[in-house]
Amino acid sequence: MIEIRILNEIIGSDQGMLRSMGDGWKNVLRVACPGIIQSFNSDEQTVTVQLALRELISKEDLNQEWVNIPILLDVPIVMPRAGNYCMTFPIKQGDECLVIFADMCIDAWFSYGGIQNQLERRRHDLSDGFAILGVWSQPNKIKNYSTNSCQLRTIDGKSFIELKPGEININASNVRVNGKDVLTHEV
Repeated sequence: MIEIRILNEIIGSDQGMLRSMGDGWKNVLRVACPGIIQSFNSDEQTVTVQLALRELISKEDLNQEWVNIPILLDVPIVMPRAGNYCMTFPIKQGDECLVIFADMCIDAWFSYGGIQNQLERRRHDLSDGFAILGVWSQPNKIKNYSTNSCQLRTIDGKSFIELKPGEININASNVRVNGKDVLTHEV
């Protein structure tokens, strides 16, 4: 007679079995990863991204090797946008980002908007990423970061619009105001 043993008996405990199952599952799950922009399509508002961390893979001969994850194509960008207002930034090659991976296939939603059925059944796939711009590594940190105001500024800090309580400062070599009526009002 053949003895049938369940996995937790072989491993030795329920915890060991669950840990083993979890280790296998988490090795294929995609959640978020820093990336580097390779190109920007301003018409489609998508980027191509090289993930900034390599993955250690085990080859058939059991040797391990660090490999670049393939470049992600047509990744939608995330920028501040709501209530008929938005901010745009001149995205360029070399900008850093954080790519998050959707729970489900985003293809139909991205193409048509609204509520859609998934075109494919997949979870946390490399092809379902969103690039959140505005994250950076220490070599790219902002110099002279303002700790007492809100600023919209160039990285070098030479041009900015600054908001403080009861005060707005504009600093630039040229300031252009366009409008049919330019109104000023003393406070």
